[in-house]
Amino acid sequence: MTSSTNPDPDPDPQRTTGLQPGGSVPPGESPPAEGSMSGAGPQETYNPTKGWAKGPLTLIICIVVLMAAFFLVYAVVLLL
Repeated sequence: MTSSTNPDPDPDPQRTTGLQPGGSVPPGESPPAEGSMSGAGPQETYNPTKGWAKGPLTLIICIVVLMAAFFLVYAVVLLL
């Protein structure tokens, strides 16, 4: 392929406008900073609680305790 059909995605630093020697950008060449988006949109009124709910956490703890008890009993039976 020739360079005309597949242009280089990276511009030549020597021909890039707005760059000073050394690669820095002079004041006024870069766009202004973006504004804050915190004021955009409606006010959030529903904020659910963070963390685990009591039901799923209790269920997980019960399953872990039952599995630990099963393997403990299994180990005792194997030793007898």
